[in-house]
Order: sequence, then C-alpha cells, then structure tokens
Amino acid sequence: MEIRVPPLMFSWFLLCLSLFLGTSAQRSTYIVHLDKSFMPKIFASHRNWHSSIVDTIKIEVPTTQNGHHPVPKLLYSYDNVIHGFSAVLSKDEYEALKKSPGYLSAYKDKPVEAHTTHTFEFLKLNPASGLWPVSGFGQDVIIGVLDSGVWPESASFRDDGLSEIPKKWKGICKPGTKFNSSMCNRKLIGANYFNKGILADDPSVKIKMNSARDTKGHGTHVASIAAGNFAKGVSYFGYAPGTARGMAPRARIAVYKFSFDEGTFTSDLIAAMDQAVADGVDILTISYGWVDIPLYQDSVAIASFGAMMKGILVSASAGNYGPEMGTLTNGVPWIFTVASGSTDRSFSGTLTLGNGLKITGFSLFPVRTTIKDFALVYNGSLSTCDQSDELAQVPNAARSIMICYSTAQEDLSVSDQMAAISESKFGGAIYVYGDPDVLSDNYFPNPGVVISSKEWKKVIDYADKSVKPKVSISFQETHIDVKPAPVVSAFSSRGPSLSYLRVAKPDIMAPGELILAAWPSNVPAATIGLHSDYRLVSGTSMAAPHIAGIAAMLKGAHPDWNPSAIRSAMMTTANPLDNTEKPIKTTDYLVTRVATSLAMGAGLVDPNRAVDPGLIYDATPQDYVNLLCSMNLTEAQFKTIARSSAKHNCSNPSDDINYPSFIALFNPYGNYTWLEQKFSRTVTNVGASAAKYKAKVRAPKSSRISISPRTLVFEKKNQKQDYTLTIRYKGIADDQAQSGSITWVEENGHHTVRSPIVVAPALDAWT
Repeated sequence: MEIRVPPLMFSWFLLCLSLFLGTSAQRSTYIVHLDKSFMPKIFASHRNWHSSIVDTIKIEVPTTQNGHHPVPKLLYSYDNVIHGFSAVLSKDEYEALKKSPGYLSAYKDKPVEAHTTHTFEFLKLNPASGLWPVSGFGQDVIIGVLDSGVWPESASFRDDGLSEIPKKWKGICKPGTKFNSSMCNRKLIGANYFNKGILADDPSVKIKMNSARDTKGHGTHVASIAAGNFAKGVSYFGYAPGTARGMAPRARIAVYKFSFDEGTFTSDLIAAMDQAVADGVDILTISYGWVDIPLYQDSVAIASFGAMMKGILVSASAGNYGPEMGTLTNGVPWIFTVASGSTDRSFSGTLTLGNGLKITGFSLFPVRTTIKDFALVYNGSLSTCDQSDELAQVPNAARSIMICYSTAQEDLSVSDQMAAISESKFGGAIYVYGDPDVLSDNYFPNPGVVISSKEWKKVIDYADKSVKPKVSISFQETHIDVKPAPVVSAFSSRGPSLSYLRVAKPDIMAPGELILAAWPSNVPAATIGLHSDYRLVSGTSMAAPHIAGIAAMLKGAHPDWNPSAIRSAMMTTANPLDNTEKPIKTTDYLVTRVATSLAMGAGLVDPNRAVDPGLIYDATPQDYVNLLCSMNLTEAQFKTIARSSAKHNCSNPSDDINYPSFIALFNPYGNYTWLEQKFSRTVTNVGASAAKYKAKVRAPKSSRISISPRTLVFEKKNQKQDYTLTIRYKGIADDQAQSGSITWVEENGHHTVRSPIVVAPALDAWT
C-alpha cells in the first residue's frame, strides 16, 4: 500500500531532517594529541598513521544538495612541537576519534594572535582599543636607550610603516667599526658611542668594536623591548614562537652605547645621557646603577635630575639584588624605578617515567631532541651532582639521566650542578630547585628539567622501586595562561631606597622574566654556543624598557604631560592583583607570601587604564628642587645634583614631594606608643569633566589611616584639590613591611585612583 504524505507534513519533515543534519554534521577544526608509542610499525611515517586514523572515522552522511559529500579532512600532521594532527571533523566524527588507539586529547581550533615577548598580550595591549591606537603606537616619540649598543640588522629595527624622522631630532648616526651611518633608518634614528673613560683608565686598551654595534646583546634586547617593530616568525630555539613587537612599536629608537667589552665607566655614562638630552629624546631607559652609594655620588640619579628638569622621563631598573630589603638601586623620586615580575607564560620539558607517570618541569634546553628510555640514576653519594669526575665514572653515563638534589644549607646552585653534569658527559639530569631564580634562567648546557621537591619525591619513589628505572624527556614546550601571574621576581631588588627614605620604592612592576627580544646574531644566545636572532632573558633590565615604551605612548597620547604626570598615571592605575584576582605574591627562598609595595611598587602596570587615570599627582621641577633643599646636603653636594644653586630658589624647602605613594618608617624595637606621620597631597582632575571622588582606605597592619577631606569635588577639568593623609602606627617587633592603600573612587564614574601605603621598620642598616 502506498502511503502519501501531505505536502505540508513533507515540508516539516525536510525541515527537521535539515536541522538534524546541520547539527550532527556541523564541522570544526580540531587539534588532536596522540601518543606516538601506539603507532603501528606498519606505517612508514607518522603522517601515514594520522591519515589512517582520519580514514577510519568517516561517518556516512547524506550528500548535500550541491552533490558534496562531507568527509573528515586532515590539515596538518605534527611530530616536533607536539605529536598529533589537526583535522576538520563533525561532532560525531570527533566522538568516534576518541576511541582511536593512542588518542590523548583534542580541542577545537580557535583564533590566536601570534606573539613572542608576549608581554603586549599579558598587559592587554590591543590594536583596536586602548593605549596602542590612542597613541598611534607611540608614533614619533623618541626613546633613548643607554646601554651596550645595538644590532641594527635585527628585524625589530626595520622601519616598515614608519613616517619620516621627526624634525625635532638633532642626533646623529655615528659611523665606526662595522657600523656605518646608512644602518640607521626611520626606526633606529640615532646611534652614538662613548668610550673615552675606558681609554683614559688604560690607554693601552684597544677597543675591538669601536662603534655603536652591540657585542653583548643587552642593549639590543632592551631596545627591542621598548620599541621594536613587528618581527614575524621568531623564537628562542622553538620556545615562544610567533611575532615579536616592542611596547611602542611605532616609537623611534636612539641608541647610546657606553658599555663595552673592555669596560663600563661612569664618565662615559654621563656623556651618553648628556648627549641624549641634547639630541631631543622624550624618554630615557637605563638598566644600570649602584647599590648603597650616596646620592651626590650616584651618577644615574644626578644625570636623571637634569633630564627631568628638561621634561624627560627616565625609566630605570630597580636592580637584581633581591629579595633582601633595602637593596634597591635608582631609587630617587625623579626616576621611575621599575621592579620585575613574571608573565603568564612558561617553558618546560616533560619527563615520562618508565611507569607512565608524566611530570612537567622548567626547561630551556635549546636543542630539538628527545631523550628516549634513558637509564634513570639516583645515587645518594652523587646526588649533589657537584663532582664531575665522579659522575663520569657512572656506567653508561652518556645514556643516563642523573637525579640531582641539594639543600639550601649546601649552598650549591642548580647552575653549578648543570656545569658538573655537562663536564661529566652525562646524558642529562633532573634538578630540584631550592632557589626560585632558577626558574627565570636560560642556562641549560645539557638536557635537563628543573622540578619541585614535591615532584622530586615521585621521581625518587619510582627510581627506588624499579629494577631498571627509565625516563624519557621532551623539550621546547611553551605554555600560556599560567596561574598565578604575575609573581614578583625573587631577584628583583626591594625597597626602601637608601637614596631617599621618604618615598616608597620601587614605583611599579613590569614583566622581567624570560622576555623574548632581539639579540645580536654574532653573540651566542644559548649556553652551548648556539646562535639565535632572539633570546629569552630575565632581569629588571627587561622590566625598565617595558615602562619606557608605555611612557612613550602616554607621551604621544598626552603631549602636555610631564614626567611626574606620566608616572602618576601608571602608578595609580597599576593592578595589585594577579590573574586569579588575588593579591600579587612573591616567592622568597621558597616561601610564598603576599608582596608588599617595597617589592612590587603600586602593582603591575596597566597601560590601557593609564591613558585615562582620572586624577594625577603632579610635581614641577621646582618641587624637586624644594626636596633637594630639604636634604642635609652641603652646598657642594647640592650643586652636584642641581648644577647651580644660584638658579634655584630654596625659600620653601619640603621633604614631602607630591608623590602617588606613601611610606612611614618606624623603629620596631623602640617604644610601643602610637607614632604619627602626616603627608600633604594635591591631585589634578585630568578627566573629561566635573567629578566627585570619595576616599576608600585599607590601613596597613598595626596602623590607622585618616584622610581629610574624604571627598574631593572637581567642577572642571585640570582643577586641583588638596588633601592630607595621616598614618598613626605602633612599633612592633616585626621586621616585615606592611602594605595598605588609599583609593579615590569616582562617584557615578569609572575612575579609581589607587596609591600604595607602606609601613616598614627603619632598620639601622637603612639609615
């Protein structure tokens, strides 16, 4: 019997069928991870195996109206950075794939913007909104880099997309050894070098690279972080692949080399800074300094005072002497002092023990290799891995992986162990870190992975219980969205500043751990002598140029802002929370604690918020002169810094500079009565219109904070309002600094203006 379907019902049937097919047959690209050990020997290559897997999961679906018959499609077959493939699959095909031998995991492909330094993404710089487009990516702002020179051939210094050199530029491109004036361009607009101090110290010295060309790598790295142009397809031996770009990719770079292989002298540094100011730079970045030197002998501080007086912001590294307190350099109020923190990107190698247990640890071993089924060696007498001759006696050492361990009491660094393993010709090693600085070091002379003591116990347990323990190691792994981040770098110097104790230092934190940036091609980038045009380097040296680049963009967006306004905008909008929305932490000697402002300043710089801070704490050159006038300086010392006392008015000395932070020092072993310190501040409304702000206070431990007035009303833009902040604190027997904050919150608006408050012990060593 023939069944006839009414036309309306038939149309409804077709609609339901099309919806079903559209849902079940909708196709997406998946990234598939496989265990290669499951690959049958019948396949000549991994690609053959991958193709076979895709062929076996074909699911029959009706042919479309245009005659097309959808099938899974293999896109790429991977065997180096990962093992697996990418393929276009339907949802049903994806479910069938999960049953394939060797399947590990899979996820949908998604849009991703290439990156290497990664910090532009970590700091949420966006080409479509925020500081980048508002500032024109720093177009026409000139950053002076005071360092070890530049490698002009680097892709980071190409001038693609840049307009003509700004007319205000007065500098030169000085020729010299292996460097001619044609090597400058619209990006690298100036290059100069200064080494008379070296020659004066030893006239017999022959300067091998008597030019602005970099033979150390430091200067090239710093310059490209601040303002490197877009450079595609770069990496550090497979780690952190993508496109490199500086903070201000359209800003101009002028390089002033004062650090040579033959020496680095103060006279040359001062000459370089002097010339940079004369040439017309807008921002200066420097990653050099001294610890525990009197202000009037601190050449960076002195020269920076002169630069500030001419409207030039100086961004300088806090130093790498942490985590002890009071180790900070470049801590005077007129320098933007930058601490270092981690990013949310990590690099690793993966251990696979013979029992199948996988452990991921830190590694930057630069060679593309896989350690497969090496003998795992744990010998109690050799586990310190400090005697290369004894290690070399281990049978079949070249095909073995040593488990190395040391305690803090043994004063043995992982770097020392790596050197011993390398000299012994061991196949490699697994190291246990007792110092968090190890996790920001690219020193890997031999295959190795650094793991925590918790993971180490798992490795030892396996080694002890196995007759013939084996291990495999894979390298060149890059991970994004690591949590928590940032974490204050253990090596980053801590405040307070011995140069001037009335201002909390450092000012701010920027990325400074394993930053990928340009590197000279003739300077080895890896411990084992390998060369690369880009290198991962850590230090506050890397943090300072981040701030210089962001400052350049703020200068481009607000040409009328002076150095104090730019610094205030960044400090009061900095983020004190990490990417888990918890207070930023620091790990000092393996002890994790909440970071104080003496470690991280106001917090992690937030470039997009800094462009519109709401209120700023401004300070004029005369305000800084008033501060100098209040110091216990002799006339000669005053002139050393201010250059001429006759030009300056000292009728109103004040040691309370209009600064966007507060610090009160107390004697933790003195009397326990409440003590008091008062501060006066002036804020300027740089918002678009009238505004009203109310104070929100978080007092440091054992302190009371009072604000007067607690409400600030601004009737128009650029109006100023004064307030006082009083800290009452009680001396307690505690050697730890305590942090708090005052935040001015705009009513019916989006601005929040936060300033850190620090109460810390005034130890005799600081005074």
